[in-house]
Amino acid sequence: MAHVDHGKTTLADHLVAYGSGGGLLTPKWAGQARFMDHLSEERARAITMKSAAVALLHGAHRVHLIDSPGHLDFCSEVSAAARLADSALILVDVVDGVHVQTHAALRKAFAERLRPCLVLNKLDRLITELRLEPEEAYRRLSYIVAQVNSVYSDLRSGSYFSSLLDGPAPAQDVDDEDAFVPQKGNVVFACARDGWGFRIHDFAALYAQVHPDMTSKLLGGLWGAYCWDKKHKKVVGKDTMASMTNQQPMFAEFVLKPLWKAYKEGLKENGASWLRDQVVSRYSLKVSQRELQNKEPEKVLQAVLKAWLPLAETVMTMLVDCTPDPIAAQRFRVPKLMPKRELVSGVAAEHVSIVADADKVRRCVKACNTSARAPVVVFVSKMFGLAYKDLPPSGVDGELLNHTTNGSDDECFLAFARVFSGVLRAGQKVFVLSPMYDPLKGDITGKHLKEVELQHLYEMQGQDLRAVASVGAGNLVAIQGLGDHIMKTATLSSTRNCWPFASMMFQVSPLLKVAIEPSNLTDLGAFVNGLRLLNQADPLVECTQENGQYLLAAAGNVHLELCIKNLKERFAKNVEVNVSEPLVSFKETIQGEGVGLKESLKGPQEFVARTAPDGKFAVRVKVIRLPDALIKVLEENEKLLSETIEGQTARSNGATGLQLSQDDGRSVEKLRQHILSAIDCELEGISSQVDKVKLEHYRKTLLGYLQRIWALGPSQTGPNLLLSPNVRSSSGATTSQDGREGILVCGTCHISEKLGFVSVSDAETSNGIANSEPSTSAPDHETLRNIIVSGFREATNAGPLCDEPMWGLGFIIEPYIFTNSLDNVSRPYEHKAAVREACRAAVLQSKPRLVQSMYFCELTTRTDYLGAVYAVLGDCRAKVLKEEMQEGTSLFTVLAYLPVAESSEFSEKLRSATSGAASARLALSHWEAIPQDPFFIPKTQEEIEEFGDGSNMGPNLAKTLINSVRRRKGLHVEEKVVEHGTKQRTRAKKV
Repeated sequence: MAHVDHGKTTLADHLVAYGSGGGLLTPKWAGQARFMDHLSEERARAITMKSAAVALLHGAHRVHLIDSPGHLDFCSEVSAAARLADSALILVDVVDGVHVQTHAALRKAFAERLRPCLVLNKLDRLITELRLEPEEAYRRLSYIVAQVNSVYSDLRSGSYFSSLLDGPAPAQDVDDEDAFVPQKGNVVFACARDGWGFRIHDFAALYAQVHPDMTSKLLGGLWGAYCWDKKHKKVVGKDTMASMTNQQPMFAEFVLKPLWKAYKEGLKENGASWLRDQVVSRYSLKVSQRELQNKEPEKVLQAVLKAWLPLAETVMTMLVDCTPDPIAAQRFRVPKLMPKRELVSGVAAEHVSIVADADKVRRCVKACNTSARAPVVVFVSKMFGLAYKDLPPSGVDGELLNHTTNGSDDECFLAFARVFSGVLRAGQKVFVLSPMYDPLKGDITGKHLKEVELQHLYEMQGQDLRAVASVGAGNLVAIQGLGDHIMKTATLSSTRNCWPFASMMFQVSPLLKVAIEPSNLTDLGAFVNGLRLLNQADPLVECTQENGQYLLAAAGNVHLELCIKNLKERFAKNVEVNVSEPLVSFKETIQGEGVGLKESLKGPQEFVARTAPDGKFAVRVKVIRLPDALIKVLEENEKLLSETIEGQTARSNGATGLQLSQDDGRSVEKLRQHILSAIDCELEGISSQVDKVKLEHYRKTLLGYLQRIWALGPSQTGPNLLLSPNVRSSSGATTSQDGREGILVCGTCHISEKLGFVSVSDAETSNGIANSEPSTSAPDHETLRNIIVSGFREATNAGPLCDEPMWGLGFIIEPYIFTNSLDNVSRPYEHKAAVREACRAAVLQSKPRLVQSMYFCELTTRTDYLGAVYAVLGDCRAKVLKEEMQEGTSLFTVLAYLPVAESSEFSEKLRSATSGAASARLALSHWEAIPQDPFFIPKTQEEIEEFGDGSNMGPNLAKTLINSVRRRKGLHVEEKVVEHGTKQRTRAKKV
């Protein structure tokens, strides 16, 4: 796991050549073959796009290696690989340093509970390119290790979550020791291109031959502020080192200096003889005469260093010494992968037995039970396509395998999986569990539970497969026979009494959309089938249909190009397709950011009222803007919120007697603390502008909203809140135009109760229709509540500006039911429409704003092109954060925020302006409201004096973007043919 171009695939080459004994890749081509990149597009672009696995050997140990992409567009492949792994190799280019995807790799390893090890790669560039002295190189390496430790320490201490809130994190008990310490053996210094690398243990063992009684002291002194006292022959620390002259750290003197000298002497014309006498003979290395007689000094140096400091053996030894085996790893990871459920009182007897069986399965997974009698549990992290002709033709015993094709499809879908318990066998029947499966509820529809007979099992060997009869726990496997039953991920189990694994989380969401259609309508069937196969083959891509259009959503431009290429060449052959320009997603909100939050909370704001056509239902809605920090918490914790809400729903329906385990309870408590910290942080930002009395009033108002959360939107979770009416401040009744009395309908605040903001009794408190006498003309109160929630979610899913989802809004809804109506026919669709239109109207009257997604942009360029880079950034509406010069180079790094809407042409503009001398890396950062009012018209005296009649204002960016989205969706667009006309020109009449 690493940033793009930091050397993952090159390192994998050496590991494959070593771990396969040369059977898969000869050592001669290691570092150049790119063995794990088997797709033509990967080789053409020289980047990894798909995760690939290979089984290797190191002594008596079996190691499964997964090479994952470093490009942001393919982060879903990293998630699929991390879910099946026990540990992670984090690579960092010592020249480029810690980049965006390095942070992402560390976050993913931490989130999946993987044991990380560090590889500092491209050490040769410090010598040949930057030409640093050994002591300068040591300071650079020390700085990079400190950076990586700082990032990982923030993750362990909870600072990562507090950074989302811009506030302090709750105190936790964490290990204060650094995660990556060379003395622990979990840091390798390497040059993957040339195949050499070392741990400080290797040099400690080398110098221990001279001082055998000082092995441990030498190991401790070879990293850090320690030097060697030549007079007293001992290791001295930082204090003594300050009083000594011309002393260098031991790492620079005893590790880097020999390497620097080998490069300096070895690259000379007679370097081969020096290397033979000073290195090969001295350390009794096995280097052939043919390699030593090579006319290229670089090749000779590479062969000698590779024999002296073998990279693959060093990395494999580090993995065995510093990372856990599957038994230890699964014991640590199971609380994350399969959260424990605990029984509550009053549970049916049949449920007790089911939970007992499921808990037994969980214990087997935790123990990595390899017994043949243990229940089989397998997790499928992705499906990948392979042509039938590329499948192995023969089985384990040499028998021919019958690969039956599915109709006209040439692609066979295999499951990329790991066995977590038991022994999986070819031809075995297993249950396929979707992430939504609940063993207590069962599944009679077959949607979340299917029984399937597996066909063949394969051991993955990079681009090849080898048929196997069975696979034990702790091993990776490719499974044939699940293509028709799994779309993206699933859990396989030999028993139906098993909880599915937790869903995977991706670093980004597919924001870049295009409309796609076949050129010839007669190919529509093949086109739709191709989209289905593409959707199955890629973990992150989304293929949907909206308003008669087929939409393809990808993570970025490179990902989109690969998807379209696969659709044309693999999944929908001979079908010509038309692809639109990128359709960028937006969101809608109201003004209220920063200082505007005060205006949103001042109140009393006017309610918007709507009455259903049948006269039985009326609703009053008021909208508020939520604090930005609170929005971030809701977005970043969607998974936890979903699990919390699902647990509440299941328990309220009486289908299950389970509650969250103690670990999950702590997670909910932490989430509640994050929400409270978010509110305090947001109010602290405006504390200098309001007095303490008003600030406390605002805080009480926000906390009161948290105690009345009825539902979230636009889906089951999301950054919008539906707030039940305040029973204490409301009269509980209203009067219609014809004089009829309406009864207030209150929602149940179970979400507030689950998050710990109110007690169970308070959450159930209601009045009005819930406590009134039943009436034949009044709908069931629970049905009416569901109608209100449905109307709210429809409104937040399609806002009034351009039918884009709403973002960061809280809707206070007061619904009323009129029971004394002459019409006894219930029309729930009219009631839902009234709620939807009231919510949309409330947004329109509260200063609506358009929200755009932003990329974090990291640019690298030479000094002479810095002006051109700034010109491109300005043309693309980017916000420059800072610029800094890379130490020891003439390169500048520019950090900026770039709107996603401008990213489609950004790369081409940058390439044209800098002649390819600048490179940019983009990562999705956040959502940001456009401050312009899309409906602005000069009205006040000051506005008229500044803008006149509006003809000199220039284009309204928000209005332009809204009109482009509405035009694309086929919505009405208000446009004037002639704007600000000042003179009517006519042809002169000649008499």
